[in-house]
Formats: sequence, structure tokens, C-alpha cells
Amino acid sequence: MNVFGTRIRPALYHGDSMSDLQISIVSTDEEWADARAVRQSVFVEEQDCPPEEEWDAFDSDSRHLIGALGDDVVATARWREVTHEGRVMAKLERFAVLPAERGRGIGRAMVQAAIDDAAATGYDAFILHAQSHLEAFYASFGFESTGRRFHEVGIPHVEMVRVDG
Repeated sequence: MNVFGTRIRPALYHGDSMSDLQISIVSTDEEWADARAVRQSVFVEEQDCPPEEEWDAFDSDSRHLIGALGDDVVATARWREVTHEGRVMAKLERFAVLPAERGRGIGRAMVQAAIDDAAATGYDAFILHAQSHLEAFYASFGFESTGRRFHEVGIPHVEMVRVDG
């Protein structure tokens, strides 16, 4: 796996406000710069995440997705392979939507696209570290809390898993 992949078919959305959303796998340096800009805005600037925590060694081994409205990239996510309790899983992480675009279903579309992309490559189990206030959001995708609660960069999180197979 590497930072750059191929385009994927956009997921299906309901309502006119989502009709222009295109989700794709990062495949160029320009798209990678766009994904980094969204993460910089959301995690480093808005949530005060230290840059050295945001830009980690896992970026080079992750599959990155971007969500664009027209020519503007407004969302990003990544996933990578991990082993959790002896099982190989896809770890979904770094979901970010620019503040002006929140509340329109873009985050939901990005989560579903990451699940679908990982599943298409053979994964049937998924793990994520959800910010605690988003636990119910991720539960709506079938994720369940493992009961492990912790802080990452000062933000409360909960570990959640979903097993399809």
C-alpha cells in the first residue's frame, strides 16, 4: 500500500446537496497536498493537534481518500492495515471535513467510502479510534465500543470495532 492509489467510484448519496461530491483515492501530489491542507485546517489549526502528532510515519503506508465538491477538496480520510487482538483489520482514521461543509452528510459519505474501499481490497474487520463525542455516529455504521477509552492529543477517544465476517 502507498500514499497514491487509483480513483474509486463515488458512493451513492441522497439529495441535491450531495450530488456534486466526488470521493477518490489520492493519486497525485496535488491531491496529497489537498488532503494535507484539510487535515492541517481541521486537526492542527481547529483542534490544536501538534503537527508532529498529525504528520506521522503511517501516512506513507496508508490509503488516503479525498472528498471534493467541484474543484474544492473539502474532506479527507485514510485507512491502513493493523493487527488487533491477533486479527488483521483495516484501521480507519484521520476523517476530516472542513467546518463550512459539515452537517451535509460528507463525513458519513467519507466513512462509508473508506469502509467500502477497505472491504473491496479484502478486509472484513475494521477498527477506529473515535473522538468520544462521535461514538453514536460511528455506531450507526455498525461499530461497537471495545470499552477502551483514552486521550489522544488531549481529546477523549473510544476504540471501536466492526466485524463483518
